[in-house]
Amino acid sequence: MKRLPVVIFVGVIVSLYYFPIGLSFLPEALNTKMILGMIGAVLFFFDSVKTKRFGATMDMLGATGFALLFSYICYFSTDINYTNDYSYATYFVSFFVWLGGAYSVIYLIRNIHGETNFRLLTTYLAAVCTVQCILALMIDRIKPFKNLVDTYINQGQDFLNETNRLYGIGAALDSAGVRFSIVLILIAAVLSKDNTIRSDRKYMIGLLIAFFMISVVGNMISRTTSVGMAMGFVYLIWSTGILRLVIKVENLKFFTVFIIMLTIIAGVSVYLYNADESFHHNLRFAFEGFFNWMETGEWKTASTDKLNTQMWIWPQDTKSWLIGTGIFGFFVYSTDIGYCRFILYCGLIGFSVFALFFVYNAVVFARKVKRYRWTFLLLMALSFIVWLKVATDIFLIYALFYCLKEREWRDEVNALITRR
Repeated sequence: MKRLPVVIFVGVIVSLYYFPIGLSFLPEALNTKMILGMIGAVLFFFDSVKTKRFGATMDMLGATGFALLFSYICYFSTDINYTNDYSYATYFVSFFVWLGGAYSVIYLIRNIHGETNFRLLTTYLAAVCTVQCILALMIDRIKPFKNLVDTYINQGQDFLNETNRLYGIGAALDSAGVRFSIVLILIAAVLSKDNTIRSDRKYMIGLLIAFFMISVVGNMISRTTSVGMAMGFVYLIWSTGILRLVIKVENLKFFTVFIIMLTIIAGVSVYLYNADESFHHNLRFAFEGFFNWMETGEWKTASTDKLNTQMWIWPQDTKSWLIGTGIFGFFVYSTDIGYCRFILYCGLIGFSVFALFFVYNAVVFARKVKRYRWTFLLLMALSFIVWLKVATDIFLIYALFYCLKEREWRDEVNALITRR
């Protein structure tokens, strides 16, 4: 209990990195990600001086090369098209800010716990996402709390309130859904592979609660969460061996707990769906496709219908296909689809480099920790899937992984269960 305030403080810092926010008393252009990025740069400098070693690995330098090349191509696109839209021409700045912020987070966790590893990082991210879901429900239901948040936190809440969307503190819309999806995949990974969690029932139940909470409430915030939910669910089911009809004893215990908790969550959701008007509305939004399928026999949502019928917009000439139009912001082309917006901005040349960047990141860690290789392959798939809906990226999670030391990755390997 004495360590609880310290752990909560670390969780807050993780949240300020993973779900960055602006504060009303700070300059509008400054957010918590930038502050942590600057702190991380200072810490990295002093660590390098102290150890007399440059802390960047060859893998990180490779990622840096991709970020710089992509930024240059985007700048070239704006230059050749005579635009001043530098949305991704300055991507290398965002890249280094994420790395700096990640260094701050990992440095803090390492100094508080004496170590950092995949399991501990996943636990903090799961806790942060769960708390964000709880905060979203509180903001939706408690007017004084909502007013307090809206007064001091800058996160585009005018639009969120206008469209009646659920939001946490920095967690809103598709960016939140993508980040929830990442964490659901990570939770599924450690539940499937980590000995420590499988042998600690309280730890296992806590992560399962987080998985189901994020799956339900996260979808209320953003239906993009369903991508990570589906991937995580399949990962968990496959890991038990039930589809192969070969179930180990420890997997049978896990599967039993999983089914019991799934039944409880389903029962509570059904009850609240029928008893609480707000929950009823939010659940229908979260799983609109499922409800439409049950009621009309057709799986569809209003947002996917709009994407499919109105937002597949492509370049109109060869030059634009190759190097883009140099326009990304201001919603000029009236499309949210990531593939369209990236190609319209920097063409197939720029988009190919950006896509290879995320293939590179996934392959680096899949090779580094082979027993987690499916986790990183799922993260790579997530990148390409979310671009069907929104133009965003998931480098923020790779930035955290790059800041883990080689020794911490080796220690993690020793804690995993080999599955054949």
